[in-house]
Amino acid sequence: MGVSGAGKSTIGNLVAQELSLPFFDGDDFHSPENIVKMKNETPLTDEDRKVWLSSLNQLAQKELENKGCVIACSALKEDYRTILTIGIENSCRWIFLKGSFDQISKRLHKRQNHFMSPRLLKSQFDILEEPKRALSVDIDLDPNEIVKIVKDKC
Repeated sequence: MGVSGAGKSTIGNLVAQELSLPFFDGDDFHSPENIVKMKNETPLTDEDRKVWLSSLNQLAQKELENKGCVIACSALKEDYRTILTIGIENSCRWIFLKGSFDQISKRLHKRQNHFMSPRLLKSQFDILEEPKRALSVDIDLDPNEIVKIVKDKC
């Protein structure tokens, strides 16, 4: 979890490969309406996120029946993380990819072909509630180092 540009997809993919689990990018589950809002630089509301978060929770529950999965999702507020873990609270492990506004802003401005406008980054930092029950990892580390930390501590 983390703000847009923190490296969720990159790290999530690597962790999933390392653990031989399927990987899902939460961005792929946004409604067309949410994507249009973000393309138009309109921050999503809690209401906008409800269906999205519920669908990711259903996905996680389904995958847990098998051997589990890795899902990259912003999950910026504690309430969002609660929705994501309904019914599977004891089976979830949170990894918080933590970076500064400037550091992530630079990454977003380099990113091509993504619906999330770099101009929305401030709104994400504004609502971000750093998780209390998560492994917090500095995004300045090499992705392979982050994967090793995740594997060793989760």
